[in-house]
Amino acid sequence: MNETKKYTNDMVTIVWEPGKCIHSGICVKGLPEVFNPKAKPWIKIEAASTDALVKQVKSCPSGALSFYMNNLNDQSAEHLETKVEVIENGPLLVYGTLNIMYKDGRKEVKNKTTAFCRCGASNNKPFCDGTHIKASFKG
Repeated sequence: MNETKKYTNDMVTIVWEPGKCIHSGICVKGLPEVFNPKAKPWIKIEAASTDALVKQVKSCPSGALSFYMNNLNDQSAEHLETKVEVIENGPLLVYGTLNIMYKDGRKEVKNKTTAFCRCGASNNKPFCDGTHIKASFKG
């Protein structure tokens, strides 16, 4: 599914790509007043400040959630400090700007949280797709 949905307020637009979602629940746990998968629409952008929205979207491990500032001069999305976090029984989360070089020569810049597979079962290697849950990965 290559569907993309956008949710906007005066300052920021949140972009959701459901096909990338690994259902980590980080968005729901972090801002439940905004992200409610049982509601339609499931993102209520007006329920939090722009700063809170940006902070939460930056923590999305799959890249299913991203954002851009509606004011083109605002550079809030650029250059996060690089940090690596090992999630118990889950992926390796890398926060910050990454230059990904694929074996076929393609290049991609990731400027948010990126989840890398640790279980070896992902169908989207090197990225996590949530398969570690079905595989009962421990580590």
